[in-house]
Amino acid sequence: MADFDYLVIDPAGKERSGKIRADTVEDARAKLDARRLFIVRIEPGAAERARRSAGLSLRRPRLSVKELTLFTRQLSTLIEVSPLEESLRTIGRQSEQPHVQAIVGKVHSAVLEGRRLADAFGAEPKSFPALYRAMVSAGESSGSLPTIMERLSGLMERQAIMRSKILTAIAYPSVLASFAVCVVAALMIFVVPKVVEQFDTVGQQLPLLTRLVMAVSAFLAGYWWLLLILIGLAALGFWQALKVEAFRYRFDGMMLRLPLLGRLIRDLHAARMARTLSTMVASRLPLMEGLSLTTQTVHNRVLRQASEDIVEAIRGGGSLSAALRRAGVFPPLLVYLAASGESAGRLDTMLERAADYLEREFDSFTSAALAMLEPVIIIAMGGIVAVIILSILLPILQLQSLTGA
Repeated sequence: MADFDYLVIDPAGKERSGKIRADTVEDARAKLDARRLFIVRIEPGAAERARRSAGLSLRRPRLSVKELTLFTRQLSTLIEVSPLEESLRTIGRQSEQPHVQAIVGKVHSAVLEGRRLADAFGAEPKSFPALYRAMVSAGESSGSLPTIMERLSGLMERQAIMRSKILTAIAYPSVLASFAVCVVAALMIFVVPKVVEQFDTVGQQLPLLTRLVMAVSAFLAGYWWLLLILIGLAALGFWQALKVEAFRYRFDGMMLRLPLLGRLIRDLHAARMARTLSTMVASRLPLMEGLSLTTQTVHNRVLRQASEDIVEAIRGGGSLSAALRRAGVFPPLLVYLAASGESAGRLDTMLERAADYLEREFDSFTSAALAMLEPVIIIAMGGIVAVIILSILLPILQLQSLTGA
């Protein structure tokens, strides 16, 4: 059991503080509720906080993207039918993860102390990003928090779907290619040397293809560890180089210029920005603030610079569509629909349609790419295996021809 510090209000309306022993914070809450005490704040005692801080000194707990998405959906549903304080308490009790209970508990305590929800989220900036807090703040200021939370949960769920599709598009060919490389490496390191060594006593010059395969096999069998070290050093050097802004900017620009991958990266960023801005405009959040916060989440340096230029252009009095057009890195469809939305006074609707279209294009592209990539990898693997088999068969055929002669 552990000690918990509490601050409560008794039935007479007086504040009381003290300590209570319980297995969990929920057990402590239940004990205080049984005494008919209104809980203002409850937190682990000094000893428990020291123990937790020692265990979490290297990494402070935070909500993952999946956990934040689930929390947002739960909160948007519960605040429709119950007060905010009760909704937060219910979510904290239902969670099975201790770090989620702790984070939600801190938010709940801050709300009980009279702080706004956005400010309570601000105490956990790693769990609740600035863009998230800004939308919640807009909902509180306009008195439409349930509507804003519903839109925010929809936005996060849609982004989660897109992340899942991206991971699927990357994981499947990666696993297939890795398996193919492992099979070829096993053949070259373990199978080829055992078979080809039978030809050492023949006294005849082996075919060129066989000699080449034997040389590669001998290198892999003898220096595979050196090859792994070189690959590891190259990956480490590349990772360190990406930390240099000038190199990262050139690399990101090169990625955008690639024939197919560049268009995919550009469209994914455009779809994410369009859907986020659509949600923020519909939530009556200022466009400038939405763009500034969205820019911070862009990883590609070229696209981030373009987004920052858009912010500056709009701050100078320009329109969103004109700034998108001048940036030159966004899909023409997004520029056209943004211009149509501005002229018709329906920017949020048009941005949402642009996001839907770009996401459908991404789905079509990845489906077609995966359909083509699988046979390409299989054919490439089959070709390499065929070369290995041919390098083994050629000396056998050569020996048969000599024997027949």
